[in-house]
Amino acid sequence: MTKFAKIFCSLTLIFFAACRENQPITESVKEQELLFMNHHDSANYVGIQTCRQCHEKTYQSFIRTGMGQSFDSAGIQKSAAVFNGKVIHDTFQNLNYLSFVNNKTLYIREFRKKGKDTTHSRTEKIDYIIGSGQHTNSHLYNVNGYLHQMPLTFYTQKQKWDLPPGFEHGVNTRFSRKIGLECMTCHNAFPSFVEGSENKYKAIPKGIDCERCHGPGSIHVALRKTNAPIDTSKYVDRSIVNPAKLPVNLQFDICQRCHLQGNAVLKANKSFYDYKPGMELHKFISVFIPKYENADDEFIMASHADRLKQSLCFIASSKKSSDKDFKPYKNALTCVTCHNPHISVKETGLNTFNNKCISCHLQNSEEQTELSKNHLSVLKKISFKNSDCVSCHMPISGSTDIPHVSVHDHYIRKPITSEELSKIKKFVGLFSINEKNPEQQTIALAYLQQFEKFEGESFYLDSAEKIIKQINMKDSESALPLFIHLKYLQKKNKELIEIIKNNNEEKLRTKIFIHSSLNNKDAWTCYQIGEAYHQIKDLKSSMLWFESAVKLAPYNLEFKSKLALVKAETGLDSDAITDYENILRENPKYAAVMGNLGYLKIKNGKAEEAFRLYQNGLKLDPDNETLLLNLTAYYLFVNDKIKAKVQLKKIIKINPNNKQALQVLNSLNS
Repeated sequence: MTKFAKIFCSLTLIFFAACRENQPITESVKEQELLFMNHHDSANYVGIQTCRQCHEKTYQSFIRTGMGQSFDSAGIQKSAAVFNGKVIHDTFQNLNYLSFVNNKTLYIREFRKKGKDTTHSRTEKIDYIIGSGQHTNSHLYNVNGYLHQMPLTFYTQKQKWDLPPGFEHGVNTRFSRKIGLECMTCHNAFPSFVEGSENKYKAIPKGIDCERCHGPGSIHVALRKTNAPIDTSKYVDRSIVNPAKLPVNLQFDICQRCHLQGNAVLKANKSFYDYKPGMELHKFISVFIPKYENADDEFIMASHADRLKQSLCFIASSKKSSDKDFKPYKNALTCVTCHNPHISVKETGLNTFNNKCISCHLQNSEEQTELSKNHLSVLKKISFKNSDCVSCHMPISGSTDIPHVSVHDHYIRKPITSEELSKIKKFVGLFSINEKNPEQQTIALAYLQQFEKFEGESFYLDSAEKIIKQINMKDSESALPLFIHLKYLQKKNKELIEIIKNNNEEKLRTKIFIHSSLNNKDAWTCYQIGEAYHQIKDLKSSMLWFESAVKLAPYNLEFKSKLALVKAETGLDSDAITDYENILRENPKYAAVMGNLGYLKIKNGKAEEAFRLYQNGLKLDPDNETLLLNLTAYYLFVNDKIKAKVQLKKIIKINPNNKQALQVLNSLNS
């Protein structure tokens, strides 16, 4: 689009909105999507401080909410934690964790002891705190823009430190869990992200802001500075989204963007940036969860919207509202019926919530249901002031995904009986919470992601394979990347390679899988093909596909590391060394490459450089078997068999099945 065309389009939009913004709502949901000016590409995000200039009172209230305090630079004032010297022990990896404050700076220390001796110690500064502190504070650290989660979380309800969600039960990823866009765009305002990476950022905001619920503000600001203000008590301001004036489904979608946690599947060519308030969420993201028979009592923490929609209260109220009402939610039950997004839950009295229940269930009208009459007769027997609907009908419960946290179950109903709780739970399948009839491609990807990101159960891949075969019968082009992904996860390398050879491999590599994107879709496909070739020792083909992956995602260090490995395996030592050194310049704490780089240094006569690399790597990752094996090789190189044996015994203790370590130790003992 030319510069003149963009200006003309923007002016047309402003004129159109000026004609429409003084009219009440009469449009359908689809028509309303088209009428908001800030849905246009020309609308930009202006930031919370710009909004504050006109909305100071709302700003001051909002920054005290959970959303307003969702993310910030680390510091004593931001932290809700108690730094009490409590040491957390991971029994699976025999690692200890301690949080502490030094000179007003927050740190996490990882260490291991053998008797009174400390055999490992790593200390990292906490750069960011994620979580408002109403339930948790988790902690992130930043290396040259690469963001990772740290292995300690403070659980505020129980006032205790422990491993973060997903780090328990032997899967402690220590300092290596990547913080990608999916995570960041729910816990924060939109960041500036480096395309071609998984977790690198140019700039990171400090908390969820106004525009996450109201949409980009630039056009609204420009219009309000030049036009007379609109009487928003009577009319809709089309330059900005006011969720109160949206149809109920579109209002729900704003909340569901983040309070509908699960297996989020992006639609084709969409990113986590693309959805804007007032749009239909399912056009961008379909959120899946596994459903089980007899599991109505189980829910994940951020599933409030899904649970509420199962309630009879919601179902009954939805029949009363009309999308053409000025404020459709007023006659319905939605999130904002009980939660004012501009006011902290901590500042909202319990009576506020109970009064919402009473306002419906004590109606004396011709439309009063038998259920309402029932409630009325019961409540008349007790003091209304002492009634507490929430504690019985929305009981506090633990979530299935976050330990040490309890939240109100938003499925409003009669208290569930112990007999119902004891029923055997049977897996039914994956279901989208926010989309009635998702496409087969979306469902197949949901099953692949469920296996890869969450549970790792083979039946998810079996289900995915059935669906992908059905897709292939109708549209082989759409099925191809899904088949590649499936075979990669199944580790069926020869079948994967057969698939691409049968589909013109050269064309796939040079004409089809060539698109860069924020989710690196084609880059991952290239990587998966490269890995299949690498597993069958076809290094030449492997290198071609890894080169394609790196070209599309140059800041994915895993891709670059694998390409460097193949170069080393094919004798291109100098190129491999350059690649490894570039990776360490990009992220000096990327320990995964230090072992291989050290090996190449020894091979090329630089043993002391290799030794320093091994030492630095093991300070970061003391159980890295590649580093320990290469350190063993160094000690053998300098003829120190005693120290070599020490390293080999460490490896065998970590992994008793390490064949290479067992063989070398046996040969040294013979």
